[in-house]
Amino acid sequence: MAGIISVSRTNLAQRRQKLRRQRRMKIIQAIWRTFAITGLTGGLFWLVVQPVWMLKAPKQILMKSGDKLLSDETAQSLLVLSYPQSLWRIEPSAIANSLKKQPTIAEAIVKRRLFPPGLIIEIQERVPVAVTQTSGNKKLTIGLLDASGVWMPLEKYTSLNPTSKLPNLKVIGSPKQYCLYWTQLHQAISQSPVNVMEIDCRNPTNLILKTELGNVHLGAPGPQLSEQIKVLAQMRHLGAKLNSSQIEYIDLKNPDFPLVQMNQKAPKLTPKIPKNI
Repeated sequence: MAGIISVSRTNLAQRRQKLRRQRRMKIIQAIWRTFAITGLTGGLFWLVVQPVWMLKAPKQILMKSGDKLLSDETAQSLLVLSYPQSLWRIEPSAIANSLKKQPTIAEAIVKRRLFPPGLIIEIQERVPVAVTQTSGNKKLTIGLLDASGVWMPLEKYTSLNPTSKLPNLKVIGSPKQYCLYWTQLHQAISQSPVNVMEIDCRNPTNLILKTELGNVHLGAPGPQLSEQIKVLAQMRHLGAKLNSSQIEYIDLKNPDFPLVQMNQKAPKLTPKIPKNI
């Protein structure tokens, strides 16, 4: 009985000693882990605050529009940045939002570049579909419209695209007079086989299109615009039957009853529209 008690006491002493060694090892490991993390954090902080991670000049910014690389001067004109400043203090999302406020830019993505230090900016420019002409205060203002109706100053667009060809379509009148229905109208005429060269929006009660068939009166713009353009497409062979110089205008105010007003006091004609077109 005494032997059993002696063995048990010996085992307990060995277990206690083993547990103490394990606790000491855990404490040592925790201390080393703390030193390692502190050293790594300090090293990273030291690396970040080094002068090499500075944005010092526009040449450190790479700005692209699609496959086109923009010049340093163009990039600088679009950005509001002060030099020098730490690359880590720059907020890419704030720069992207600032760029998207530019009338010619639809989307922007900004990323930091570590080697070499700088910024990589990718922009998506708006594509103009029409040239606008607005008169006010004895001043003529020329601008551009994209398919969604966003207006762009001409000089802003040409500064980014000095060699790009401007759209052939012209829109005359204040943006307030066509912005509500522009998307619907542009979509309809862009799909029409009849070429439309000019849209006159100066009279809010009568929208006038200048087309290859002559002037077309649509009346006050409204939900019937798409139907009116469809009827115009069905009249595309009108020039083969009538002398276009004798046509004063085509009246499509009522698309169910189109009329052709002739010059020289000629009577109005009601063209026959094929049903199978």
